[in-house]
Amino acid sequence: MEENKKLIEDYELTAVPEEKRQGWFKQTMVWIAGIIALSATALGGALGSGLSLQEAIIVSLIGTFLLSILSALCVIVGAKTGLSTALVSSFALGRYGSIAVSVVIAISLFGWFGVQLDLFGSSLNKVIVDVFGLDVSPALLMIIGGALMTLTACIGYAAIEKLSIVAVPLLAVLLIGSTYIVSKSFTFDELNGMALSADPLTIGVGISTVIGSLAVGAIIGPDISRYAKTAKDAVISSFLSYFIGYSVVLIIASILAKATSEVDVVAIMIGIGWGTGGMLVLILAQWTTNNTNIYSSSLGFSVIFKKVPKYIITIIAGIIGTALAVAGIYDHFIPFLSVLSVLIPPIGGVYTADFILRHRVYHYNNIDKIENIRVYSMLTWVVATIIAFMTTPSPTGFGLFSITGSSGIDAFLVAFILQLVIGYFLKNKTETIKEDAA
Repeated sequence: MEENKKLIEDYELTAVPEEKRQGWFKQTMVWIAGIIALSATALGGALGSGLSLQEAIIVSLIGTFLLSILSALCVIVGAKTGLSTALVSSFALGRYGSIAVSVVIAISLFGWFGVQLDLFGSSLNKVIVDVFGLDVSPALLMIIGGALMTLTACIGYAAIEKLSIVAVPLLAVLLIGSTYIVSKSFTFDELNGMALSADPLTIGVGISTVIGSLAVGAIIGPDISRYAKTAKDAVISSFLSYFIGYSVVLIIASILAKATSEVDVVAIMIGIGWGTGGMLVLILAQWTTNNTNIYSSSLGFSVIFKKVPKYIITIIAGIIGTALAVAGIYDHFIPFLSVLSVLIPPIGGVYTADFILRHRVYHYNNIDKIENIRVYSMLTWVVATIIAFMTTPSPTGFGLFSITGSSGIDAFLVAFILQLVIGYFLKNKTETIKEDAA
């Protein structure tokens, strides 16, 4: 019994102990495994078909660099405190505010778990048809995949880390090998000069799309970085995974899309000769990514249902997410999830700015002293969210204007600046009152 308890211990309501912390290498493996998925290769393929290869490379580098900065700001908080995103948010927004944050993050992520699981099932179905000529129901494959993903998420960070260490080298071999195969048949100039798709992209839209694809993942960075030994380790792993790892995946996917004239990842793998082996590695990547979705979702729900063990919450979330996938969430639920996703980036702006001003308060020993609600922080979240909807194109938002070109970055920056300015003003005012009273 004691061994089983140790196996699933994940410090969801406490700070991660120093002896459980890890260096930048293992953190990078976990991040890269969480970032690289079928959706990432699909995005790279879309960039390759809508832009010249040179433009796709520029877009990938700029977009992932901005993402890595956003991520670095957030992971520092997790590494310094050892606390999850939901617990970190309680210091910035108050006890009740944190519950609202936990609900938004948890529902959004287990919803995306369902979306990614749908993609997992349909892709594995294509592989089985291609190899064995058997048409296994995608729904059955989703149920099997959902059970495996939920199992590893139940164990927590330890299982995600072990799976990541297996998956990342295989992904590296697949991507580097794919580039080598293509380089034997095409020169850079030939790939760069290939015709674009019927729906070409602009560089601005491309950069915005890259940032938007993982902005939510960056904001919930404390869920992973709470296991980092130091803030330096967390920042290094953030840049290695987002700026190096993610940009390489997008660039290689763009190259493969150009070389094969395909955007669909299954067709690309078959087109360059990898076939089943390549797809199985990508499906493994899908597993590691979806682990992170359900894992962070259960951490959010753990703050709401404190008396329920995290593994029970994870199992329930996994069942619901799998049911949504089988029910066809991909076709019916994405608009709702897109709306929820707009609510998350401002949370990062609020807690990072508040941490800068009040970092001494952010300690697990102060959890019981947290206010029920911090009104100005909640107002900052609301204002930044409204602006995010104004800068988000329809149908998710209103598309009234644009600030940076990425609504996620817009929302983060607005929340960060507002929280920093108002918090600094109130802090100085409080200190002045104390001095006058003295």
